[in-house]
Amino acid sequence: MELFKIPEKMKAMTLVAYDKLALAVVPVPVPGPGEVLCRIKAVAICGSDPKMIHGGYKFANWPPYYPFIMGHEWSGQVVALGEGVKDFVPGDRVAGEAHVGCGNCDNCKKGHYTVCLNYGKDGKDGGIDKRHRHYGFYWQGANAEYSVYKTSALHRIPDNVSYDVASMCDCAGVALHGVQLAGVSPAGTSVVIGPGAIGLCAMMECKALGTGRVIMIGRGSKLDKARELGADVCIDFEQEDPVKRVRELTNGIGADEVMECSGAMDSPMKACLMVKKTGAVAIIATYHNNEVLIPANTVNFNEIRIVGAKANPNVSDQVLNFLSSGAIRGEALITHTFPLEDYEKAVDVFEHKKDGSLKVVIHP
Repeated sequence: MELFKIPEKMKAMTLVAYDKLALAVVPVPVPGPGEVLCRIKAVAICGSDPKMIHGGYKFANWPPYYPFIMGHEWSGQVVALGEGVKDFVPGDRVAGEAHVGCGNCDNCKKGHYTVCLNYGKDGKDGGIDKRHRHYGFYWQGANAEYSVYKTSALHRIPDNVSYDVASMCDCAGVALHGVQLAGVSPAGTSVVIGPGAIGLCAMMECKALGTGRVIMIGRGSKLDKARELGADVCIDFEQEDPVKRVRELTNGIGADEVMECSGAMDSPMKACLMVKKTGAVAIIATYHNNEVLIPANTVNFNEIRIVGAKANPNVSDQVLNFLSSGAIRGEALITHTFPLEDYEKAVDVFEHKKDGSLKVVIHP
């Protein structure tokens, strides 16, 4: 068992108000029962991070207080154990999930811990701690040198997967959860709308799960990246009608399943119009406006199954296996890395898609 010297203080990037970040020196947290302290090695920036910085999740009370340490797509090393921890040892390389459910509500008992019925009941408001945690959103996250996690949030990283690539476990897991909810038809046709990091992961996961072909819908350099990573057909929606083209490619039948990863307001409508009768549409993206149109009669008459997909429950070990085997080419998605001190610059590069950015990773 490795022994690590733990400092009393650490650097952390804190959100102190909407649109205001500050690099701070704060106490290193101490793990409680069932928790471990991790030395954070890599944190990938998610699309939700700049939105939270700008106050876009005020309706969800994210963050719940200031100063707040964001960051939820991370990997690191276990360096200290809390009371009763026996399933991890110092030195273990781990990737973390953002969600830990209470474990007691009906949803958690059924494995749906990302939609825990005791969400936010973590005792921070003076109420009873129901033991729910949402790291980086409702509980302190990974944009720091160290952070504490419940062991149920952790998954061991295969030896051949780097910390940077392992930090994509959450992103790829969000994609895989949606893909699994929709289902992949063996030798069928899967469509992915939106070749961002989640969409590209969904594309590779559909292939790994046995689809016959993947059609990617997007534009620009990200569509080129999809082509590079194995998309069978790429449709540039600025050049042609994607619904018409998918129908042509499927002899008028439509796709077996559509993974909507773009967040464009008209994409759920298009997804429903390009999927076959009895097909499935997975809504993996989130939208700026909560009210998004769908063709209700088409959904009804064609018995289209629409599924919402929240986060990445019960998929992390499979994702790490995909990253290890090369089924998901994580290294091809990482375009930039920055030290923690340059976090604001990193967010700017990511948010405004500078220099061909796709996935941006922070090294605390």
